[in-house]
Parts: sequence; structure tokens; C-alpha cells
Amino acid sequence: MTQPSIQPRLTPQFCFSTSALKDFLRISRSSIDDSITQNLNALVTPAKRGFDPSSTSQLGPRSLHRPIDPQSCQGFKDKVLFPSWQARSDVLSYCALVATSPDPDDPDAAVREAELERDRERVVDERLDPYSARFFPRQPRTERLASVLRQEKGVENIVRSRTWEIVQERCAEPVQEWEQALAAWRKGKSTQDWVPVREV
Repeated sequence: MTQPSIQPRLTPQFCFSTSALKDFLRISRSSIDDSITQNLNALVTPAKRGFDPSSTSQLGPRSLHRPIDPQSCQGFKDKVLFPSWQARSDVLSYCALVATSPDPDDPDAAVREAELERDRERVVDERLDPYSARFFPRQPRTERLASVLRQEKGVENIVRSRTWEIVQERCAEPVQEWEQALAAWRKGKSTQDWVPVREV
């Protein structure tokens, strides 16, 4: 069985290193969600008595997917899918808190202040140069992080919806949204196994 995504150590530095943040999300999605069909196919129990030659005696339409044992499906969801989703939710939630918190250690703060000071001293004459009034100050890293998180949250919702459609089809799940299924899993999970972080 595929292993669930392992949550990285959550620090502000991890969040501000947006390449590390994006890499974690990309690797988690590719190993769990992007390969959901292969992960589910791996749960199909092979024939218990070995190969049955009579299975090839007739040519006809066959189901594209063999049925998956409900216990195997439940085990995959409880041990791999939902823990991976939770790890990604925790990372996104933590980094969202970092993005909305004061950032006294911003290395670009002095540069930004100098840029603002230079902008105040500039002489703007739009008759001579219509573009002279344009000024684009450097964004604080918290704003850049917030922008990345908005984008990643949108991607996460799309990925989970697509994954859940396949899981419902292959595991004969009752019709419900992925949010409801994840909430039910969280509710059934003991508080010793995971510490909830505010949902993104």
C-alpha cells in the first residue's frame, strides 16, 4: 500500500521558502492524488485460486475495473488518503497563519523602506514623462506567501474533488462531498493521533 504523505516540520522559514512549500504539495499530490487509479488498482485482490483459463474462453465486453474489497478501500482512505489530505491541510493552515502574522524578520524591509523614501523624493511630471508616476514597491514576503497559498488552496480543492470522484466510483462510496468524508474521518480519529489546525 502507498505510504501517506509525511508532514514537514512546520516553521515560518518553511512557509517563506515557497519552493519548499510547493515541492511538498506537488510531491504529496503526485504520489497520492495524481496516481489514485494506480493506488486503487493495487488494492484489487488477485484471483485466490490462481489463473482461471475459462476466463479467456469467451470474448465479450468486460468491466474496465475489477471490484475492490470494501475493507481495502476503507483501509486506503483511513491510512493513506485522508492522512495525506490532513497533512496538506495542516501545512496550508499553518502557512496561512504565518502569512497573516507580523513579520519583523523580513529581510526586504530595509530595501522596501529605502524604495519608498526614494519614491517620496521623486519629481513627477506627467507632461514630460507620462509613466513617471508609476511606482511598484516590493511586496512584503507575507503578501507573496498569501498569494501562493490562495493559488495552492484552489489547486487543492480541484485535486481533492477529482480524486474523490474516482474513489466514490471505484469503492462504491455513498454519495457525499469529499469535505463531508474528511470531516467524518477527522471526527472518528482520536485526538491523540493528530492535532487539528484551523482548516484552510
